[in-house]
Amino acid sequence: MTFEILIFIFFNSILYGMFLFMLSSGLTLIFGMMGVLNFAHASFFMLGAYIAYQINSLTNFWIALFLAPLTVGIIGGLTEKFALRKIHKYGHVAELIFTFGLFYIIEEAVQMIWGRVPVQYEIPDSLNFSLVEISGMSYPAYSMFRLFLSVAIFLALYQILAKTKTGLIIKASLTHPQMVSALGHNVPKVFSYVFGFGCGLAGLAGVLAGNVIGTEPSMALLLGPIVFVVIVVGGLGSLKGALYSSLLIGFFQTMAISLEFSLNDLLAVLGYEIDLERTINEFTSITISQLAPIVPYLLLILVLVSRPRGLFGGRDV
Repeated sequence: MTFEILIFIFFNSILYGMFLFMLSSGLTLIFGMMGVLNFAHASFFMLGAYIAYQINSLTNFWIALFLAPLTVGIIGGLTEKFALRKIHKYGHVAELIFTFGLFYIIEEAVQMIWGRVPVQYEIPDSLNFSLVEISGMSYPAYSMFRLFLSVAIFLALYQILAKTKTGLIIKASLTHPQMVSALGHNVPKVFSYVFGFGCGLAGLAGVLAGNVIGTEPSMALLLGPIVFVVIVVGGLGSLKGALYSSLLIGFFQTMAISLEFSLNDLLAVLGYEIDLERTINEFTSITISQLAPIVPYLLLILVLVSRPRGLFGGRDV
């Protein structure tokens, strides 16, 4: 493995891993503070990208960066107040079914408003340049900006939840709601704020990723499963677990993409020359890079088998 490949794996695993954290942090917050597994989380991610596109086309990216997550957060908060709160008393299965339906409602609404084809949501000119070049590989300023915001989000969330009175109230609202109410805090309002803030974080991820991966109606369906892999591997409700899980998945998937190595190559290195049937040979010629998309799910199975609560979780999956 060359030095250039090692540099590629190191930087891209961090960039991709922190993007996964930014995408999953909102869902981690919602589940950790409310116990709600929001199946529609990726839809709010998509909604953030589309709203950012619309605002960007009317004003500029920086206004979209502020208004789009705020809009998505308000939509999320209103959803919790007028719908999810009424369903909460029927248990987690009812909540999951509700968010499952919400996923498709948002997807259909997006297609009705913006159409079924990708929209032209582009990286702002002020960040569309190469910031640094290492070993012949260029890293755009926009990628570094996304990385900076991802780190800032983690530090801010950790500080609020672990070090402040607000974080204590939020966590206690899930485990001891009656005691929190007795102290004069409005627990339902706290849950609305938490759900809205979590959806706003998903919207922020959409704003920052939509102009890179493409803003289209299928983006929620494509990225939705990986969000759940991140929070399950890290541990349901664990912010630290989500960070470690994101970086771990980013590392393994980036490394897999970098390796053009197959079972045939391994046999050749070991000195074996086997005359294989065509079907078997097609299987053994599959490279590791071709298997990269399934790496997170293999990691998910491995973690569930060996540690059902995830790396840092306090609940069984």
